Formats: sequence, structure tokens, C-alpha cells
Amino acid sequence: MKDFDHLMSVWQEQPNKDQLSVDDVLKQVNKGMSSISQKLLWGVAIMFTSFIGLLAAMLFFVFTSLLTYIGIVILLITLLLYSFVMLRDYRLISKQDITINPTEYLQSLKEYQKSRAELYGWLFYLYVILLSAGLVLYLYEVLQNSTILFKGIVYGSGALWFLFCTFYLKNRFVKNEQSKISDMIERLERLQNQFD
Repeated sequence: MKDFDHLMSVWQEQPNKDQLSVDDVLKQVNKGMSSISQKLLWGVAIMFTSFIGLLAAMLFFVFTSLLTYIGIVILLITLLLYSFVMLRDYRLISKQDITINPTEYLQSLKEYQKSRAELYGWLFYLYVILLSAGLVLYLYEVLQNSTILFKGIVYGSGALWFLFCTFYLKNRFVKNEQSKISDMIERLERLQNQFD
């Protein structure tokens, strides 16, 4: 009998599975998605402002080299391309409502995470290549009368900045965002399993 009492006390001391509060999970998911959508909107705003600035430079400054205009056009196309991708992502995540169909929302969140990781993987490299090419062509005429040392400093610091963004900031940004989305997916899956 003593063993049975001991077994019962051990059984009762077992931690209960944490039950998730539906309201808390929904608030956390909405907060996470609004954070991601705000970052996307800021990105679009910055890209649009840069686009307007470059377009104004192309229209109001007179350049003698065709390479400078080609560089600016490449930069403009790059900014537009990346802006449209960010705007598409914003529309995709902001139009969904978790309260209407949570299962469909969870599935679309998983698909969004996968497509975003794949798209931003190769798209970022295309973005960096086009941005670098555009800047090199633009700076060809702008730095034409500069000393070789100054040109080396400008091109070298630009190359270091792109390498830093490509190999450090990109990975950190993607990892952080993927972690946030994975956390939201995990919470929604736990909540779904709680009701199954």
C-alpha cells in the first residue's frame, strides 16, 4: 500500500501539459505579423524614396557618359523589383485573418515562410549584383576626376559594405525573421493540437 501511495504522489506531481490560451496565442501571432508587415512597409517606403531621389538625379543632373545613365537605370529597376516583392509580401500577410480559418492561416503561414526563404535567398544576391553594377557604372563618371587613392577608398568601402551585408546582415536578418515565423507556427500548431 505504501508503494501505491508513493506511486500516486509521483503521478500527481507530474507537470501538466501547458494549456495555451487562445487569446494569448492570437495576440502574439498578430503582434509578430504586424511587426513583420511594418518592417516591409518601411522597406517599401525607403525603396520608394530612394527611387524618387535617383530619378530626380537622372532627370535634373547632366551626365556626359552613357554609362552613368545605364547605371542609374539599373539602380531604378533594382529598387522597383525589390519594392514590388516586399509589397507583394506585405499584401500576402496583411490580408489574412487568423480568426476566420486558423487551419488555413497556419498552412498559408508555412507556405509564406518557405517561399520567403527561397525567394529572398536568390533574390538578395540578384539585388546585390544589380545594385553593385549600377553603382559602379554610376560612379565611373562621378569619380572620373578623383585620385586613384580616393577611387580605391570609395570602391573598396563599397565592396566591403556589400560583403558585410551579404554575408553577415542578410544571414542575421533571415535567421531572425525565420525564427519569428517558426515561433508563430509552433504556437499555432500547439494550439491546434490542443483542440484535436
